[in-house]
Amino acid sequence: MPAYDDAHVAGGKRVLLAKPRGYCAGVDRAVITVEKALEIHGAPVYVRKEIVHNRHVVDTLRERGVIFVDETSEVPEGGLVVFSAHGVSPAVRTEAEERNLRTIDATCPLVTKVHKEVNRFARDDYDIMLIGHEGHEEVEGTSGEAPEHVQLVDTEEDVEKVQIRDPSKVVWLSQTTLSVDETMERVDQLRERFPEISDPPSDDICYATSNRQVAVKAMAAECDLVLVVGSRNSSNSQRLVEVALQAGARDSHLIDYASEVDEAWLDGVETVGVTSGASVPDVLVMELLEWLSERGWLDVQEVTTANEKISFALPRELRSDSGTTRSSVR
Repeated sequence: MPAYDDAHVAGGKRVLLAKPRGYCAGVDRAVITVEKALEIHGAPVYVRKEIVHNRHVVDTLRERGVIFVDETSEVPEGGLVVFSAHGVSPAVRTEAEERNLRTIDATCPLVTKVHKEVNRFARDDYDIMLIGHEGHEEVEGTSGEAPEHVQLVDTEEDVEKVQIRDPSKVVWLSQTTLSVDETMERVDQLRERFPEISDPPSDDICYATSNRQVAVKAMAAECDLVLVVGSRNSSNSQRLVEVALQAGARDSHLIDYASEVDEAWLDGVETVGVTSGASVPDVLVMELLEWLSERGWLDVQEVTTANEKISFALPRELRSDSGTTRSSVR
């Protein structure tokens, strides 16, 4: 059962605030990595793609001298480039090496775990069904580890299209930021076609993605409206909107900032649920709570379903005795 920090007050305007929400350990590590790189090496620091999928974080780092590029070919020879939390393929690493770029790898350790699983199963000559969203950076990086073995399964139609060589040597893996329920739906569909399909050695969907979905499920049925703070290109934030609606919320919307809330959404609303994706600094949630309080939603009750204590060490290029600290973009 979820823990509420205040007794439920019958009727009236209230906010249910999900916990856990916001920054996960992998995002915190990635943002600190870029901040430390700036501190040590000075601007400019190049980052391939967005370090994490959050507009506020990216804009804040850009103001500090970070240059975001789509490809390593845009980084001047000998420049310093950080690989984003979503990971990159071996081909990207090779290109960086050939251009004499200095690299710092901010790939989330949980994404790296999936890369290692791909390599292990590819070595054993398995057909690998990667459940994920086409075009997502994490999927591109993971597929790139063994493109001749990996087939992407995004939709139900994809399940019908995949081809395998040996029914006893098939495994499914997944993008770390998917909806748990949607992923298991794909797994069930794959298992209907391939009854001998193997499961990953451990759960691929990251603890933070799963925890944030559980917290939303715990409160959604009581909410007239769930507001998810997060960016449009954030897979895990998009999934929270879907999960809220599936779990009984009357309405749900994704916003980057409080200023994006349409006041019409609040018509007839008593209970507002608030949460945020794993790449969202909590300052944006606090700004939303302030915005809601100005409109009468003063009663804020935190709904706690888990307490997260996970942290990851910084990339070896940046480690010092101080270890991991908290990012200042919070």
